[in-house]
Amino acid sequence: MVVEQLKGLAVFSPQGDPQAEVLAQALGLELVKSLPATGLVLAYDELGLHILPVDGRSGDVRVDYVSGKSRHRRLYGGGKGQQIAKAVGVQSSIRPSVLDATAGLGGDAFVLASLGCSMYLAERQPVVRALLADGLERLQADAEVAEFGQRMQLLPGDGVHALQNWQQPESPQVVYLDPMFPHSRKSAQVKKEMALFRDLVGADEDADLLLAPALALASHRVVVKRPRLAPDLAGQKPTYSLTGKANRFDIYVNASFKSA
Repeated sequence: MVVEQLKGLAVFSPQGDPQAEVLAQALGLELVKSLPATGLVLAYDELGLHILPVDGRSGDVRVDYVSGKSRHRRLYGGGKGQQIAKAVGVQSSIRPSVLDATAGLGGDAFVLASLGCSMYLAERQPVVRALLADGLERLQADAEVAEFGQRMQLLPGDGVHALQNWQQPESPQVVYLDPMFPHSRKSAQVKKEMALFRDLVGADEDADLLLAPALALASHRVVVKRPRLAPDLAGQKPTYSLTGKANRFDIYVNASFKSA
């Protein structure tokens, strides 16, 4: 059954590519050989899977860890000095295992994987999961960055399922939560591509329900990424926070990391 957010979305494949047919069937979407008049389309090109508004109001959205912004951030983003690295506990001899229970397009997970963290990713929106899986496949096939892809595992099911039905031998040391927060369309910081992504995903209205199972699963800490002025998740005050210009990281500590 097509979920509410997938209405107005089709898989576009002029030649009826088998890969596109499999994707359309898996997502319960219509496979079209000509562009519809309105809405969004999922399509494959030489760079992989992407989503695009047919009216051209924004560029495409895809997961690309090999080039572009991901490559620039990996090379010049500040390494383990980045706030997200400090928030999850990256230190000279510590590279935590992390469950990203709201992975989205996986940008933060890739940063942590590139720093040496073992990453488990969960994402509940089926189209975003498809984009994420496609990006991970291309990452793992690229010789320059394949080692980072080997540290990123996309789990079945959504974040709630991962938190409540953990199947790995050991609990993650860190659970990372970055729920989609409602934003004003008037904000100059909301780029067209991100606005398109938010139209597709919507706000995570049930995000408060993630904190308790995250705290129960994580052996060391839960890290919640929030807009700088947003209220605490589930109204629960964190142990401490790292605050930047636009965002902050709220850290809920279960146990301290011990350096080797």
